[in-house]
Amino acid sequence: MQKVFNFNAGPAMLPEAVLLKAQEDMLNWRHTGMSMMEIGHRTDVFQQLVQQIEQNLRELMGVPTHYHVLFLAGGATLQFSMVPINLFTSQKKADYMETGLWSSKAIKEASKFGNVNIVAQAKKEDDLWTIPAPTEWQLSHDADYFHYTPNETITGLAFNHVPILKNIPLVADMTSMILSEPVNVNDFGLIYASAQKNLGQAGITLVIIREDLVKLPLSITPTLLEYATHVTAQSLYNTPPTYSWYILGLVLDWMKEMGGVTAIHSKNCRNAERLYDALDRSQGFYRSSIHPAYRSKMNVSFDLPNDDLLKLFLHESHASGLCCLKGHRAAGGVRASIYNAMPEEGVEKLVLFMDYFMQRFG
Repeated sequence: MQKVFNFNAGPAMLPEAVLLKAQEDMLNWRHTGMSMMEIGHRTDVFQQLVQQIEQNLRELMGVPTHYHVLFLAGGATLQFSMVPINLFTSQKKADYMETGLWSSKAIKEASKFGNVNIVAQAKKEDDLWTIPAPTEWQLSHDADYFHYTPNETITGLAFNHVPILKNIPLVADMTSMILSEPVNVNDFGLIYASAQKNLGQAGITLVIIREDLVKLPLSITPTLLEYATHVTAQSLYNTPPTYSWYILGLVLDWMKEMGGVTAIHSKNCRNAERLYDALDRSQGFYRSSIHPAYRSKMNVSFDLPNDDLLKLFLHESHASGLCCLKGHRAAGGVRASIYNAMPEEGVEKLVLFMDYFMQRFG
């Protein structure tokens, strides 16, 4: 079998060590004689697993004791609704940053439950996408919370700082950058992230919520959409996505073996620098639409001089073992997603291919 490097944006590449461990456990997990897929979520052995997973997550992210850690179904898209339902007060007012498709979807959902003030929107300067400086934001100052998306996967537009607010809970959709760099959890009221990019396989979502924000939600809220329900039940109110939870645990084990978030972040920076250097020295053959100050370290998007070259690039790169480089349908072009599991070897091979392709057609 040819070794390939998977640059898919999600479900994304998993560490090889995780896949091998899952293969080993497939038929007989922890000497139970059963597959992990068959283990009951209320058994002692599964309870021990989830307790260890939470402990590892808290250790890797430095999660303080006054924050709850939840593992839920429904993906980040469900959190677009759960956040306003649970965090709105009687005034039902929130501030949102709009920087791409995912923040726009979050805004659309929140608007169904209350008033959304769009603080600022991504804009183009000299034909490059940027995020407005905080001095340009139209904050409402009395919002129930402030929501933003640190990294937009489709375009590769990313914040280069954490918003600083006064007495307003900060909510972040970290789906595409969770555990890719150090963060101070104390800066946030709530963090959520789907697993299928940096945490594991699709099917489970991480929520980290400060304990004072766990309160009675809007009266219309279904039981399963209340954070309080899952806090009380320790994420086991109903049957959870057990196998996805298990895979998430293997990814956390792998991260600890790799040296933790700091080591992973250093590797991610090297990968991003190599790839952006290839773009910058191509003299416009490979064109990024993102201002250098706001470039994502997780999703590197670029275009080629014309559609024919783009199609050829995607075809030949795939044949070379560089898979899933086609850009999102909303943006086109090329998108290389270089999440935590992407080894430096994969980015080096992509850069060599880009140089080779440019020498032929540039």
